[in-house]
Amino acid sequence: MHTHTCNALLLKCAAACPPDAAMRWHASATWPAQLQTSLDSAFTPHAENGLPMLHVYVRFSEAADMSHAGCVALEKAWQAQTGHAAQISRLQEVMHLEAPHTPSALDAHYVVETDPEAGWEDEIFKWYDQEHLPGLARVPGCLVARRYLNLDHSPRSFACYDLLNPAVLTSAPWLAVRGTAWSDICRPHFTNTLRTLFENKEPTHHD
Repeated sequence: MHTHTCNALLLKCAAACPPDAAMRWHASATWPAQLQTSLDSAFTPHAENGLPMLHVYVRFSEAADMSHAGCVALEKAWQAQTGHAAQISRLQEVMHLEAPHTPSALDAHYVVETDPEAGWEDEIFKWYDQEHLPGLARVPGCLVARRYLNLDHSPRSFACYDLLNPAVLTSAPWLAVRGTAWSDICRPHFTNTLRTLFENKEPTHHD
């Protein structure tokens, strides 16, 4: 099966799971030799579709090759352990901007996933990388901003933000970045868009 170089894995599970489920799953898995991983997770009881949603991130210390078969094995291990199905995607990092902070300061995690409309990927990705993500990363209370490409599942563009609290999303600086002229040009060409606010983010755990 296809192998891709990626910087992280994303596990999505549409169910509430025990708080230590992610740590037990991560500890039981076999990761590429000499690779250090970090683990964190975020949960909301009501995602955009009204269902619970858990995101578990396994981030790699350096880019690593992961096969599709390896992802399927990890999905099966999660289901065997928790009784719930999961979808695992390989994520390729495009941008990572971070302000000094302690993990305990984080109180919210916000994710925007989208597929650019046909013919608009270059423009939307340029907007994300040159204006939008750097602008949001500078907003007070935005502590980490990342953008990935999802190599396995739609939506393809995956942007996520670690926030001091949910109020950052309605602050004047955040809304100013969202309301630029370039934003107004690009946003109508988002498709399959999912926006998820997690108000329960677990601290990072290193292996």
